[in-house]
Amino acid sequence: MAVPAMAQAQNAQAKDPQAKDALARVKAEGVLKVGTETAFAPFDFIDATGEHAGFNVDAFAEVGKELGVKIKWVELPWDGVLPALEAGQFNMVAGPATITKARLERYRFLSPVAEATVAILKGAKDDSIQKPEDIAGKTVGAGKATAQLAQLKTYAATLPKPVEMREYPGFNEAYADLAARRIAAVANSLPNIAYVASKQPGTFAVVKPPFGQKSYFGYIGTKKPDDQALLDAVQTALVKIKSDGRMKKLQEKWFGTAFDTPDVAPEPSF
Repeated sequence: MAVPAMAQAQNAQAKDPQAKDALARVKAEGVLKVGTETAFAPFDFIDATGEHAGFNVDAFAEVGKELGVKIKWVELPWDGVLPALEAGQFNMVAGPATITKARLERYRFLSPVAEATVAILKGAKDDSIQKPEDIAGKTVGAGKATAQLAQLKTYAATLPKPVEMREYPGFNEAYADLAARRIAAVANSLPNIAYVASKQPGTFAVVKPPFGQKSYFGYIGTKKPDDQALLDAVQTALVKIKSDGRMKKLQEKWFGTAFDTPDVAPEPSF
């Protein structure tokens, strides 16, 4: 007797894991693969024991509990993370990344997890930089292919003297050059530089107020139809983690403060 076409399709899907959508595959394998860089403290970094640590590690541990899966981290330099996501090397990106108009057109952002407004980090004993505009005529570093670099370029164009930009594969290299006085400042998001300054107060200091436009950090997925059920599940998990207070505790642990972030990625101004 002939097998109905619908039954044939269901049998084929059961035999071929690739025929399932991303959520079904993650559930079947019991593993959510997450791409990130490990030079973006306090979100992701390698601690003194050589272990991957940070806010993202703790946050995704909670997401894993909600989904009933383990988290497998895939580590790459930041400028290779988003291309690797598009190539299917992992399910989503931790990062996190600043939510911008250009990125929203290309990727799906989930519930923001922290503020991302850009500010300046300087040497603790450098009295020549008291406010953001004092970087005019100086050399400032930022991460290659980052939204922070883009905002630095936009801001620098408004200053009376040109700012020399120095691009780094990761922010740790920029901080090292700042500590060695090879550059005058580093432009990065306020939560990141506040964390760095708190760990080395004799070396670094934050310049306030931030110069960047109000913005948020979010986790990223593709807009491929196959990925949407999985991203919906992660979004639901993040909102739950926010609503029951777990997110606030993690923010206070890693940033020293909690952020009032929207449940849905807002329309950015830049």
